[in-house]
Amino acid sequence: MTVAPSPRSIGPFTVSAIGLGCMNLSHAYLPRPEPRDAEKLLLHALDRGVDFFDTAALYGFGANEELLGRTLMDWRDEFVLASKCVLGGKDGQRGLDGSPQAITATLEDSLRRLRVDHIDLYYLHRLDPNVPIEESVGALVRAVEAGKIGAIGLSEMSAATLRRAHAVHPIAAMQTEYSPWTRNAEVAVLDACVALDVGFVAFSPLARGVLAGSVGPEGVAQGDVRHAMPRFHPPHLDHNLELAARFRDIAQAAGCTMAQLSLAWVLSRRPNIVAIPGTTSIAHLDEDLATLTIDVSADTLAAVDALFTFEAVSGPRYPKAAQAQIDTETWDGEPLE
Repeated sequence: MTVAPSPRSIGPFTVSAIGLGCMNLSHAYLPRPEPRDAEKLLLHALDRGVDFFDTAALYGFGANEELLGRTLMDWRDEFVLASKCVLGGKDGQRGLDGSPQAITATLEDSLRRLRVDHIDLYYLHRLDPNVPIEESVGALVRAVEAGKIGAIGLSEMSAATLRRAHAVHPIAAMQTEYSPWTRNAEVAVLDACVALDVGFVAFSPLARGVLAGSVGPEGVAQGDVRHAMPRFHPPHLDHNLELAARFRDIAQAAGCTMAQLSLAWVLSRRPNIVAIPGTTSIAHLDEDLATLTIDVSADTLAAVDALFTFEAVSGPRYPKAAQAQIDTETWDGEPLE
């Protein structure tokens, strides 16, 4: 089978099955590129036909939106622009504020940094447990009515929260971590998205680099967001790299790279899924996009599915403080601390 030869729908938008997650150009992962190199990568993505760019107010505490604003907006009609609110930063610290007032203020800041008067898809980045989801969505409904955003999305939220939000206003997209090694969305969210005709946007589809072969036994540098994640420390990391080695064998037998196999597996799971891998490398970007031209057999995809059962990966996916901000379902027996 050829994976995703045609575009996919995210709410009112039609986009390529592989977009670009822009976070690691300004935030979270190390090393970060020089601004000029980040600009070159974004322009190369546009030249290669990438038509879905994903950023957030959190990323670089505004720096990522500014990067996209100064680099891409001369070609604004060539792509779908997505950003996010609620999860943000103040004085270099991350925090949640899903109040309508905060959402309205964050949106105005995002519009200014992005140098636009309209954002196509605007997500609630996380659920603020202190604010009813109906109130947070209501603020975005008013933004739709004002013409400042085109569609509403949610990120890392449960099927139950999705249904509550959807009752207020149609939700265009749910964005959640999804890859062979993180399959929480399969508990309930993927099915809810299909039932409600909501697009699903998979972030970290390469397992935060592990299924691209970019993480070794030394782990990641201190200061990299993954350094706080238990899966990237012994004894969990040793076990997980053994799984990655077996995954590499499957990819080699299939005649593709690890990254391509991981993306192919994600895109094969539902026809409403769009993947947004991130990278700082033009070569890696081209490798990811080439997934759309390769053939991956059903037997190969089944081998990946069998290797990465829910219980296969060792360790929690988030540290305790970050997990507390996640509304997505957990699976029975999932380690959380």
